Amino acid sequence: MTAVDDTRNRAAPAAQIWRAQTRAELLVTLRRGESLLLTFLIPMVVLGFFSTIDVLPYGDGEAVDFLFPGVLALAVMSTAFVSTAIATGFERQMGVLKRLGSTPLSRGGLLWSKITAIVLIEVIQIAVLVVEALLLGFRFDGARLGLALLATGLATVAFAGLGLLMAGTLPALTTLAAANGVYLLLLLLSGMLFPVDDLPGSLQVVSQALPSGALAEIFRGTLGDEAVSGRAWFVLVAWTAATPVVAARTFRWE
Repeated sequence: MTAVDDTRNRAAPAAQIWRAQTRAELLVTLRRGESLLLTFLIPMVVLGFFSTIDVLPYGDGEAVDFLFPGVLALAVMSTAFVSTAIATGFERQMGVLKRLGSTPLSRGGLLWSKITAIVLIEVIQIAVLVVEALLLGFRFDGARLGLALLATGLATVAFAGLGLLMAGTLPALTTLAAANGVYLLLLLLSGMLFPVDDLPGSLQVVSQALPSGALAEIFRGTLGDEAVSGRAWFVLVAWTAATPVVAARTFRWE
């Protein structure tokens, strides 16, 4: 057997394990009612309610033009961060992950299987929100969809890494409380539902350093016809590079 054949034989089982675990993660997620509520219903209701009820200051433009990019960022964060953190935390507490740890599945393999399942769910999620936004009057004027998709991929990895970092190191109930608390904090500080300029100066600086704030800014620029700062891309890339590495190194099966 040649060295190339030996490498292929080792790679094939790894790919099969990844596909099987991804399929399992996807099916389990779609069967959890609370996950569907968080990933689909809440972003849809937020977009529909605040686009039709004039309660937040959006200037002279249409509310949906400001809200849709922010709600899209909210949806990515809900799926990749909160849902992943809570579900994985309870899987760890109930011993599911301990049993997985006795299989050939590695910590990195589990992480990437979960991220792949998240991406597949986000495809459906984004499609639903796009249809709703179009019905509410949003138009993709001058949109740079390729860059928006790139930002979605980066943010998915960053948020999933953060969620797995929590779930792999904290008790399940602590993860539940922490994930919801961080979710609310990121929502309020990231300019998803109202302009960042309305925040005090110090909080604006914090917002610009958060992955959620960077994602919301990038979505507003790429889905509309606005400039996107290099700082926003740098922040998003930095979080994407850091969180999965730390999560993989610190993750505990039990």
